[in-house]
Amino acid sequence: MKHTINPGDLVVLAYSGGLDTSIIIPWLKEHYQVRVVAFCADLGQGDDFEAIRKKAMASGAEAVEVADLRLRFVKDFLFPMLRSEAVYEGVYLLGTSIARPLIAEELVRVARHYGARAVAHGATGKGNDQVRFELGVRALAPDLAVIAPWREWDITGRLQAMDYAKSHGVPVSATPASPYSRDQNLWHVSHEGGLLEDPSIPTPPDVYTWTADPVHAPDAPETIQVRFLSGNPIAINGEHLEPVSLVERLNLLGARHGIGRVTMVENRLVGMKSRGVYETPGGTLLYAAHSALTALTWDRETRSFASEVALRMARLIYDGWWFSALRESLGSFVDQANQVVTGEVTLALYKGQVAHQAATSPYSLYSQDLATFDGGDYDHHDAEGFIRLFGLPMAIRHTQLERIHDS
Repeated sequence: MKHTINPGDLVVLAYSGGLDTSIIIPWLKEHYQVRVVAFCADLGQGDDFEAIRKKAMASGAEAVEVADLRLRFVKDFLFPMLRSEAVYEGVYLLGTSIARPLIAEELVRVARHYGARAVAHGATGKGNDQVRFELGVRALAPDLAVIAPWREWDITGRLQAMDYAKSHGVPVSATPASPYSRDQNLWHVSHEGGLLEDPSIPTPPDVYTWTADPVHAPDAPETIQVRFLSGNPIAINGEHLEPVSLVERLNLLGARHGIGRVTMVENRLVGMKSRGVYETPGGTLLYAAHSALTALTWDRETRSFASEVALRMARLIYDGWWFSALRESLGSFVDQANQVVTGEVTLALYKGQVAHQAATSPYSLYSQDLATFDGGDYDHHDAEGFIRLFGLPMAIRHTQLERIHDS
């Protein structure tokens, strides 16, 4: 569906105040002669939103909308993802990916509120976020036009973007000496660009902004308990916490011990490989705890199928298909399976590592009486018939092969 943008139309821009979105406001006004409303999503990144508001207005925005989405982000996006145990390519806990559908949803809401004809974003033409934002808009408001300046303007990189900002009097924090592109929220902080684009170079220490260097982390391990109710974390060390505070507390604990650092070369949706550094301290602890509890409460077939769902869910989230029928259908399985994921897990935190030490649950399928080597209510003779039947297909195949060989 092709849309026409006319001079004087209103465009709502997903605005962070970073380098990319900071220069988009004057660019939109210059190239489209449109009015711009900047939308800022507070996902727990810790920004000074009053300063961002003033910067957007000084850059030419007609209005600035700031939405505190932290609770919704945790309850409706992070915790459902945690319950599915989705991990992209074995290590990435999807901190950027899972934030995009919520931002897209709010972008549409603000656009409707202002009667805008279009929305805009600062994602580049090389990245995944352009797909995530635009799929969200298409799923919720296909009548809205989408402007993606990185696919239109002559700016080819961050250094030119810095020059554009300087020439238009837009202050930005990025510098040629520190050209990293960062995205932060309650769940993680990501780092890309600069020296990280060369995978042969070890991650420079100055990249990390959140977690302690594991070498300099405390020399003694710290033990914590995380309690879950139906797959959702509800308490730390016996203290019940609301979702945002719980994630923040775990972030502090994990970061102090240098937990959650990942450097990876990932396969982007758009076809290329990219190198990124992620810090997800609290999320890493929650994934470890949830996995320990599902090991106790899910039978083998449920756990096996859940691992397949986790892989598919990770792809759906990474690829921007949060609002798809498949993601919602798989979510129904995840919610049902998590009804029994209730209990408490003990974790040990030490020098960048997290280890599950113990777990208890009223829905535990573990029977010490059956598992013990010292007696118990188990008839060892039952195993003989089980093994015979379980191996019957192999025995039949062997007989047939012998018969073929003899003939």
